[in-house]
Amino acid sequence: MKNISATLATVWRIASPYFRSEDKWAGRGLLAAVIVIELSLVAIDVLINQWQNRFFNALQERNWDSFVREIGIFTILAFCAIGLAVYQLYLNQWLQIRWRSWMTRHYLGEWLEGPNHYRMQLQGDAADNPDQRMTDDVKLFVERTLAIGIGLLSAIVTLASFVVILWGLSAAAPLHLFGKEFPIPGYLVWGALVYAILGTMITQWIGSPLVNLDFEQQQREADFRFNLVRVRENSEQIALMKGEPAERERLMHRFERVISNWYGIMSRTKRLTAFTQSYTQAAIIFPYILVSPAYFANKIQLGGLQQTASAFDSVRRSLSFFVSVYRVLAEWRAVVARLDGFEMSVVSSRHLAANPASVRITASEGETIELEQLLVRLPHGDPVVAADAIAFRSGERTLIAGPSGSGKSTLFRAIAGIWPFGDGAITIPAGARLMMLPQRPYFPIGSLHAAVVYPSAPGTFDIEQVKQVLVDVGLAPLAGRLHDEGHWNRMLSLGEQQRLGVARALLHAPAFLFLDEATASLDEPSEAALYRLLNERLPATTLISIGHRSTLEAFHGRKLAMVRDGERFALREQEQAQQGAS
Repeated sequence: MKNISATLATVWRIASPYFRSEDKWAGRGLLAAVIVIELSLVAIDVLINQWQNRFFNALQERNWDSFVREIGIFTILAFCAIGLAVYQLYLNQWLQIRWRSWMTRHYLGEWLEGPNHYRMQLQGDAADNPDQRMTDDVKLFVERTLAIGIGLLSAIVTLASFVVILWGLSAAAPLHLFGKEFPIPGYLVWGALVYAILGTMITQWIGSPLVNLDFEQQQREADFRFNLVRVRENSEQIALMKGEPAERERLMHRFERVISNWYGIMSRTKRLTAFTQSYTQAAIIFPYILVSPAYFANKIQLGGLQQTASAFDSVRRSLSFFVSVYRVLAEWRAVVARLDGFEMSVVSSRHLAANPASVRITASEGETIELEQLLVRLPHGDPVVAADAIAFRSGERTLIAGPSGSGKSTLFRAIAGIWPFGDGAITIPAGARLMMLPQRPYFPIGSLHAAVVYPSAPGTFDIEQVKQVLVDVGLAPLAGRLHDEGHWNRMLSLGEQQRLGVARALLHAPAFLFLDEATASLDEPSEAALYRLLNERLPATTLISIGHRSTLEAFHGRKLAMVRDGERFALREQEQAQQGAS
């Protein structure tokens, strides 16, 4: 019961925001329409149950006029049921797509709120495969929640309606055993109740492991799909390394994990299906066994017998709702758990940035980025790099050097505000634009124009201006292909991508430009040409570079170095670094 309450509380927390959102009236209206139609279908079921009594009595009595009249009544009821079922499905699907659209936009907004998506990765696997959670899991959550919720409502209303009918039929057809009559009030209702409770208990006992198995299956399927995508994204490197056998083995290992868990689902589902099918088939004959002695004792007619069996089945199905949808419930609970984990990870990553013990980013009125008593750590707490009383002044060119693994890139991440682990303060001029150029820049799939001006919209810069910067950075052949669509991270060499990154910086002209080995794949003359271009076109930009080549010193008036300081590295001026080394 505690687990059920927790699951329902989680479902309410995930589902209710939509019905309080800007689309609430459409959502509430569609949900109300679906519910009204479901209640109408239950009412038609009640009318058909009463119709069965009259129809089969007409057959038993060979009453042609009654038979024809009942055929006409059934035709009207059938057409009403068909029309209601069609529009219920239509409105249900309409509600599904509106609800799913809102949840997808909401989750995308939460995931891509600042660097939340990056911080979530830093926290581990609490929200693995967010792509799956915002596609498959959201879709399944909406579908299953509506199906289970409407089904449960229908079961409750059906139970309330047919219990009254079945109770009355119990009095009209009292229990007969061994030729004796036992007037037990509502015995047909109690028989249906006992039958359903036993079925529910056995179903829970057999099927409870399916919840964890379904959760694990979704996780393993998503992991396999993610690794397939990684192979596709890195196909060139894999081909150059002739890594196909290794990738095949690695992918098959992950797929075998999918298969092994699936075998567990198969085994448990086989047992569950064996019981539920037996339970369902036995339910067909069970009401006849209960009431047929009264029929043979001439207490009721054939119509009453059929009506009793139908009413008993309706009550039994209502009480056995849990049994009939157990497999769906198991999958639904796994989906709810995954969406809950995603939401908790979003909240946790947001709190991570707001934690007073993390790196503090503050705005200032000056024109200088300042690092004060900054200690950047790894997620598990180990110190990486320290910096104190370090300032990057307006228009200054600074080169940061140091051994690989000394924390240079992590320091850049902290300044960018996406690495919260550590303590100390980073002061950044209010409203200043910072741009980071990594060694491997990112380009969205789409037009070359959109790739160059990212993250701005394609219409932000004049197309002639974009063409000119491509020529300036040595990519003149691409200037005529701005409208071409493609996966530019795969279509261009790393050197071309780095040139394109510099073109992006020239267009945006940030106040502070950080180059993390952003020209390392170019030859030295090409690298020198790009740095001269940056110095010429962006004279007011503060430029901070990470690099290992000594030739870069000619383009920077200042040099900082990473110096080993116990278990960590410290960022120091070149003169201090030389003294520390000596």
